[in-house]
Amino acid sequence: MPRIYRCLFVVLCFLVQTAVQAQNADINLLKSINNNESSFKNSFFKADAQSVTIINIAAPAALFIAGELKHNKQLKKDALYMTGAFVLSSVITQATKRIVKRERPFDKYSFIVKRSSGGGYSFPSGHTSAAFTTATSLSLLFPKWYVVVPAFLWAGSVGYARMYQGVHYPSDVLAGALVGAGSAWLGWKVQKWMDHKHHTKK
Repeated sequence: MPRIYRCLFVVLCFLVQTAVQAQNADINLLKSINNNESSFKNSFFKADAQSVTIINIAAPAALFIAGELKHNKQLKKDALYMTGAFVLSSVITQATKRIVKRERPFDKYSFIVKRSSGGGYSFPSGHTSAAFTTATSLSLLFPKWYVVVPAFLWAGSVGYARMYQGVHYPSDVLAGALVGAGSAWLGWKVQKWMDHKHHTKK
């Protein structure tokens, strides 16, 4: 066998082994989170996951209303920025789900307990991406510890909740967090660029 083929074979074996180990770590971590059940966790994480829709609507709505009441255009711009970041995050998340088509963990493994509705594909986590979009947006707009810390604790707890409920792998949650945070950061940079462009024209 030529040397180049031997090298390619070794690299391929390494990649396959790494992928298998990563998948094993993924399901093992999920199993340890999912199997550690209590009635308190069932109630808390159910409410935690359900809070995503409420907070994702309430946060930009509150900013917009405050902007209207205070006649503050910047607050209204911030509300639109948050909405745009959420839309971007949702589009990326849903497109990735349809491309990757990863099966839900409770469908693939009989020992994973399903504690929540989880339709469609698994990768990445939509709840997590939405939560991290809002958490990152709020942290960029209001970079104070009393905003940043609670925002990311909440977003992280949402990701944990989705694993506990058996509807997402840890890698789904990690990818969702990256998509959400990245979408918020990109939207924030675009807003800054637009503001700078508007000021330079004056």
